[in-house]
Amino acid sequence: MLVPDPKVVRTLLTRYASLKIAQAERERAETARELEDVTYTLCVMMGATSIDDAIARADALLLDAGRAAQAPTDTDGADGLSLAV
Repeated sequence: MLVPDPKVVRTLLTRYASLKIAQAERERAETARELEDVTYTLCVMMGATSIDDAIARADALLLDAGRAAQAPTDTDGADGLSLAV
């Protein structure tokens, strides 16, 4: 299964939140269209049928990516190469 790039997912989540706020402050057709596009993209990217599910999956993906980035690597040399051949 393909895993979306966490940076792209984070960017989409940020854009979604910004558009939701903008639309709540002042409803505009252009903002509504862009919000619909971002919602659709998030749902497709996360393999979800609802935005709530897409957001939950995106949050889990970002959490996992953060944990992986903080995990210590198990290497034997200073060059970062493992001894497994």
